[in-house]
Amino acid sequence: MSTNHWAQKIASFQDKKTYQSLNWEGSFDEYLDIVRQNPRVTRTAYQRVYDMILSHGKTEYIDNKKRLVRYHFFSDEQHNGRDAVFGLDVPLMKLVNVFKAAAHGYGAEKRVILLHGPVGSSKSTIARSLKRGLEDYTKTPEGALYTYQWVFDEKTTLPDGSVLHGRIPSPLHEEPLKLIPRDMRGRLFPELCPPDNGYAIPDIGELNPHCRFIFRQLVAKYDGDLEKVYGHVRVKRLIFSEKDRIGVGTFQPKDEKNQDSTELTGDINYRKIAEFGSDSDPRAFNFDGEFCVANRGVIEFVEMLKLDVAFLYDLLGATQEHKIKPKKFPQTDIDELIIGHTNEPEFKKLESNEFMEALRDRTIKIDIPYITKLSEEIKIYEKEFNPRRIKGKHIAPHTLEMAAMWAVLTRLEEPKKHNLSVLQKLKLYNGKTLPNFTEDNIKELRKEAAREGLEGISPRYVQDKISNALVSDKSESSINPFMVLNELETGLKSHSLIPSEDTRKKYRELLNVVKQEYEDIVKNEVQRAISADEDAIAKLCSNYIDNVKAYTQKEKIKNKYTGLYDEPDERLMRSIEEKIDIPESRKDDFRREIMNYIGALAIEGKVFNWRTNERLQKALELKLFEDQKDSIKLKTLVSSVVDKETQEKIDVVKSRLIKNFGYDEESATDVLNFVASIFARGDAKE
Repeated sequence: MSTNHWAQKIASFQDKKTYQSLNWEGSFDEYLDIVRQNPRVTRTAYQRVYDMILSHGKTEYIDNKKRLVRYHFFSDEQHNGRDAVFGLDVPLMKLVNVFKAAAHGYGAEKRVILLHGPVGSSKSTIARSLKRGLEDYTKTPEGALYTYQWVFDEKTTLPDGSVLHGRIPSPLHEEPLKLIPRDMRGRLFPELCPPDNGYAIPDIGELNPHCRFIFRQLVAKYDGDLEKVYGHVRVKRLIFSEKDRIGVGTFQPKDEKNQDSTELTGDINYRKIAEFGSDSDPRAFNFDGEFCVANRGVIEFVEMLKLDVAFLYDLLGATQEHKIKPKKFPQTDIDELIIGHTNEPEFKKLESNEFMEALRDRTIKIDIPYITKLSEEIKIYEKEFNPRRIKGKHIAPHTLEMAAMWAVLTRLEEPKKHNLSVLQKLKLYNGKTLPNFTEDNIKELRKEAAREGLEGISPRYVQDKISNALVSDKSESSINPFMVLNELETGLKSHSLIPSEDTRKKYRELLNVVKQEYEDIVKNEVQRAISADEDAIAKLCSNYIDNVKAYTQKEKIKNKYTGLYDEPDERLMRSIEEKIDIPESRKDDFRREIMNYIGALAIEGKVFNWRTNERLQKALELKLFEDQKDSIKLKTLVSSVVDKETQEKIDVVKSRLIKNFGYDEESATDVLNFVASIFARGDAKE
C-alpha cells in the first residue's frame, strides 16, 4: 500500500464536524450572540470544575446512619478506572462541598485548597483527575469556553509609532467580555443575560497589561470608535491542555537556590526590549508563568509547603484577591482553582511557623487518609493486578485480600473499649456484624480514633511486594497469600518510613494475625467445598433460629412431621453453638444476642441473613461439615497412598474449589494440602 493510502486511512478516523466545533472562530459580535444564548460559557473556574464533577453523576447512600454521596467522576470510568479513587467518599464529599461553596461565591473561592495526608493516599491522583477532567470537559458542548486574539491582516501603525501585524493571542486566555469597558458592563450584561433566567455573568475583572495596552492604543488610533477596535478581535473556542500549557498548570518545587518567583508570574523578554525600547512595555514581557498558563482553569502545587517564602507571597495574592503582580506591571486579574498537596511533616512545620499565619488563614485543609475499609482497599490492588493485566500467572483467591487486610490493620488504632480486637474492628468497618454492635457503636469507634488512616502502610509498598511475588521463581504458574505475606515481612527490615522498631514489631505481629485469619478462611472454604450445599445451611439456620426463638420466649415448637408441639431441640442448638466455643453457661446470653440482633435488623427494615452474622455462619458451616465430613478423610491427602475412591472425592472437592472459589489446578491442590496438614496437626475439631 502507498504512503498516501495510509494517510487517507488515518484521515478517515477524524471527525471533521467535531474538529470544526472545537476550533470555532468568529467575530466579537458573534461571540456576544453565543453569550446571549448560553451565558454559562462565562463561568468562573470554580463553577466550571463543580459543574464538571456533577456532569458525571452521583449516587446518594446511607452508611452508619449518615447520608453520603459518591461522585462518579472520581471513579474515572471515562478512562477505564485508571485514576479511580476508592474508599474516600467522605473526604471527596468535603472537597466537592468546597467547590460548591466557591462556585456560589460564598468565600471558598478565596482560599487555597490543601490536600493533606500520608504518602500514597491518592492526593496526587485527585489533583491529576481534576486537571484531566477539566481538559476533557472543555471539549464538550456543556464545558465550552472562549478566548480572543488580536488580528492585524495588514501592518497597523499605533499612535506610539510601533507596528502590529499578524495574530496576537491573549497571553492569559482571557474571557472576551473583558474587552467591554467596565463602565459599560452594567448596561450590557443584563441584556446579554437577563436576571430572570437565574444566572448572572460573574465579575470577570480587567484586561491583562499586554491586551490593555493594545486596546488603549487602538481606541486612540480610531478616536474612540469601539466598533473599529472590535474589528481587530477574533474570538475562538478554548480547549484546556496541560501539554500545550493552556488552562492547566503544575508547579513543582526545585532546589531552593534555583527557585524564582517569576516561574509563577512570568518574566521580561530581554530580546524584545530593543524592539519596544523599555522593559516596562507589556509587549516585552512573557506572561508565561504557571499562574498565567492556568488562568481560567486549575493550577496544582506539588508538595506545596516546600515552596520558598517568595512563592508563598505570590500565592497569597492569587488566592485572596485573585491577582498576580508581574515584575514592573500592575496587579493582573486571574481566575483559577488553586490546589496543593502536602504530607504531615511539612504541614506540622507550617503550623509551627508563626510567619505563615497569613497562608494558614487562607487555606482549606482536606484530610486525605489511607483507606480503612477492607473491600475498598482490595479494589486498589485488583485494579493493578487482574487477569487482563497479569498474563501467565494466576493469583490465588485471597492473595490480594490478605495483603489488603494487613495494610488496613496497620492503619487502625487499637479499640479503646468494647473488648474488641483490631481484626474485629476491621470487620465491623467492612460491614460485618457482631452481636451487640450497632451502627451507633461503629460511629463511636470511628469518632474515638481521630487519626485513623493518617498512619500505617502505604498501598504503594503493598503493590511493590505483590509485584516481587509475581516475578519471583518460587512458582511458575501462580502466587498465593503466603508468598505475598512473606514478601511484605521481608521488606519491613528496610522500610524507610517505619518510625520505630516497636512499630516494625507491631506490623510483624499483624502479619501473624492475617496468616491465622487466612488459615480460618481456607479451612472454611474447603469445608464448604466438601459440604457445598448452601440450601442445607439455610435450612439448618432456619431450624436453629426457630428453636432459639421458642427457647428464649419459653414456647414450644411445632414438629413439621408429627404436627405436635415439642420442646426446643436443645441437642441441635448446642451442637451448633459448641462449634464456636459457646460454653453451657453462656448459651442463654448467646441466644438472646441472636434474637436481639434479628429484632434490631427488623426495626431498620432489614432481613436477617446467615451470611451477615459471621459467628453464626461459621458455626452453621462447621456443623454441616461435621455432619458430612465422613464422606472424605482430608487427612489422607498427606498420606503417600490414596485409594481410588478417596482420590475421586478429592478431585470433586478440588473441582468445586476451582468452580466456586476461583482457584486454578495448582492453587487448589496447594490449599487442599495446606488444610489437610492443619487437620493432620489436629488444629481442627473433629
